Amino acid sequence: MAKLTFQELQGTVDSHASALRCVTHYQPAGGAGDKVFPPTYEGAKYAVEKRIINGQEDPVDCILLDSVASQANRIELALLEAHRAGRLRLPTLSVAFESRELRKPLVITSWEAPHRAADAIFRDSLLEGKPFRQSSMGSLLNDADLHHATGLYQMCPGALVFGIWDSTGPRGGLGAKFQRALVSEIVAVQAVAGAKTASRMDPLQIQRKAGPLFRRPDGSWSIDREQAQKKDGRPILAKLTGKGEPVVWDEKKEQDEGRPSVVNHGNVTPTITESAGGITMREARQTTVLSLPALRRLRFPLPGQRESQVEVDRAARTVLAALALCGAVLAREEGADLRSRCHLVPEGDFVWEVLTPGKPSMHYELCGDDAIAMVHAAVQAAERVGLTWKGEVDLTPSADLMTLLERSQALVMAEGVD
Repeated sequence: MAKLTFQELQGTVDSHASALRCVTHYQPAGGAGDKVFPPTYEGAKYAVEKRIINGQEDPVDCILLDSVASQANRIELALLEAHRAGRLRLPTLSVAFESRELRKPLVITSWEAPHRAADAIFRDSLLEGKPFRQSSMGSLLNDADLHHATGLYQMCPGALVFGIWDSTGPRGGLGAKFQRALVSEIVAVQAVAGAKTASRMDPLQIQRKAGPLFRRPDGSWSIDREQAQKKDGRPILAKLTGKGEPVVWDEKKEQDEGRPSVVNHGNVTPTITESAGGITMREARQTTVLSLPALRRLRFPLPGQRESQVEVDRAARTVLAALALCGAVLAREEGADLRSRCHLVPEGDFVWEVLTPGKPSMHYELCGDDAIAMVHAAVQAAERVGLTWKGEVDLTPSADLMTLLERSQALVMAEGVD
């Protein structure tokens, strides 16, 4: 099979081709018929729907294994990992959160933030001593649209590949809005729901009536009521989390609060439910599509110019196409271990199709190393016509944002919740 080269991609982006597509079939790592666990949504439910597969007359039951948004995050993280490893040079906005009061230091980049360059994390951080959106770089986003995508290309090209809506910027709902050019999704085909079991045997065999346990002022527990935190002079019972109203001990009745299991001691009675109990399936199918018309709508006027030039537009679109393919390939090569007990393995090679109306599909192979080389070649070609990437830009969180994070982490630690 032919390899997809930079020259081939360049010609494809500039042609009448509609899309590049990669469809991959998977089975569980444990083998066909092994159970996998999809993501759960409100009410511990799976995203179940009927779909018509391969033009079959009757729809079949399908369950979402990895959503479009989740896939975008995985692809962006694959690109970021290549950047951090020195394999791929990418423009990156970063905000480092570090202080003595912070329990968990963080660094958030534009490849991780949910809304990319338009995320509130960057909006509420500083660059050049100013709020980001008032800085020379942040202001590029203020006027971005389909005919003026140069600023986003320079500082956050991922926004033009994976989509962005600058709804919290200075223009509100009229802010920059770009559709996803790359869409990927994994579904389980002909899926059948299973049952869920749960139990735990405590090696210490702690009994429920060995309590009650009381909450100390520091949030830990004690069996000694004299050490308990008090409310109206009465000891407060230990709870699973610190949320909600404190519960005081009533010696005349048995209470769920204060039992040893709230601090993870004791047996868990075996149970069986049909809610979120995993699934079996005929196969999992990943479909990734790069829309070329979405890229062709974008214009990239050079600084100081009102209108764009054809050769500049072509170069920028080719960079974005190469970046999208590179991320998709790198994410596939990392493997599809989606979550606990949802590890998938491909049944064949990754094959990319170029779809052109009225013509047979062209099939290509593309590995990670070649995809990275393709991005480098595309970026260099864009630089020759005047389009450059900004590189790495470090922002500083505002004092209010830092304080908000510090307080939030302190609350999480005190309440024992995520």
